Amino acid sequence: MKKRISINPITRLEGHGKIEIFLNEDGGVANAYLQVPELRGFEQFCLGRPAEEMPVITNRICGVCPEAHHMAATKALDRLFATDPPSAAKKLRELFYSAFYVTDHTTHFYALGGPDFIVGPDAPPAERNILGVIRKVGLDIGKEVIACRARNHHIIQMLGGRQIHPAAGMPGGWSKSITETERVEIEATARKNIEFSLFTLKIFDTIVWNNPAFRELVTGDTFLHRTYYMGTVDEQNRLNFYDGKIRVVDPDGSEFLKYDAAEYATHIAERVEPWTYLKFPFLRNPGWKGFVDGAKSGVYCATPLARLNVSDRLATPLAQEHFEKFCEAFGTKPAGGRRPPVHHRMATHWARLIELLYAAERMLELATDPEITSPEVRTLPHEVTGVGIGSVEAPRGTLIHHYVTDSKGMLEKVNLIVGTTNNHAAISMSIRKAAEELIRRGQMVEETVLNRIEMAFRLYDPCLSCATHALPGTMPLVVNFRDPAGAVVRSFRRDG
Repeated sequence: MKKRISINPITRLEGHGKIEIFLNEDGGVANAYLQVPELRGFEQFCLGRPAEEMPVITNRICGVCPEAHHMAATKALDRLFATDPPSAAKKLRELFYSAFYVTDHTTHFYALGGPDFIVGPDAPPAERNILGVIRKVGLDIGKEVIACRARNHHIIQMLGGRQIHPAAGMPGGWSKSITETERVEIEATARKNIEFSLFTLKIFDTIVWNNPAFRELVTGDTFLHRTYYMGTVDEQNRLNFYDGKIRVVDPDGSEFLKYDAAEYATHIAERVEPWTYLKFPFLRNPGWKGFVDGAKSGVYCATPLARLNVSDRLATPLAQEHFEKFCEAFGTKPAGGRRPPVHHRMATHWARLIELLYAAERMLELATDPEITSPEVRTLPHEVTGVGIGSVEAPRGTLIHHYVTDSKGMLEKVNLIVGTTNNHAAISMSIRKAAEELIRRGQMVEETVLNRIEMAFRLYDPCLSCATHALPGTMPLVVNFRDPAGAVVRSFRRDG
């Protein structure tokens, strides 16, 4: 029997990676790895540059979510230069960011994750894509998906200066205010976004939740892990993408941590493994115990599902209604001062659509705020503190930018923890568990089985080009060959 199965490349994600599955002598799964061969040296080649360049440098890390890096970098500069943006600037930033969330979550559901449900996990590979989705749901709906992305990218360009790599963020505020005419256009877009979000949730309800086979896929044990969860909440422990405290709940749903982004290094540590360029963040307490779940393991999850798990409620009415429906469906109503988390990772797809609706509603709230057209959008900085740490909730998870500079604001240290990096340990665990559950001893491993294993990473919406930053920058280069247990069996070394 074949002892090694490679899924290379894995599909429908941002970036490149592969899954290596090693089998025992009897055909069972010995181990499974998500390997990421990409290496992006952003943290290293930012050194020596003026810190104020970071919002327009780091948004080149990824063409899928440049808005997230732009915003985290801008917020880091607020702290680096000890300046508090005017209220209108904060609202413009969040308005911009809400439009981005609508486009990003729409892309994942219809083009990346959704084909497995809308077209079906057993459909031919050539049909499991956006074109297959359009064939299944109809050309008119396909046009609505394209129209949604187009109108929100227009708003992103209007507010951020560019459609792909925004340039409006700066320490202490935003580069431009908006006119009443622009506000009216944004309001109209937000209202269309709400209609589109509700329609998309109805599609999920009809095609997925009311389909017994798909419901079993979502609620079964194959994609279940009991870990800690992380996300940003406001003062009332409600979901917030732009600002607030980072909250962590334990596997039972009790609050474990709640801290400002500037304190992240007190609570989060990072480790490396020899078989991937992605780092593995974990909670310092309880610490790293390996790729295992439970309250004694420091592995945590930071995804749309995680953000719902750490939130007591949502801040907009329609999203709150669907949040309550979501909790009722999984039997996780509040009890004894806490709400048990939803541990079924495939439910992340549903959680992502509830966030889509929240982003649309929040966009409308901000577009109709009387202060949104205020010309007061910048507070000029007057000092350099030497350290700036900013965070936002990227669609894939909590995003942290950490800068250290000299007295002139020249970068001496840069550390980025991006959404996918936060989830790297959880993704690895999900892939291995799916492989163990789905690959049967003595049976041929069909393509449909391999696609279900891919679904274990796809639900996290990983951005692998975004997640690999650390660059040693020195020789030697060592290539190790390992057996299924991880032991080195052969090495090659290059010193120059």
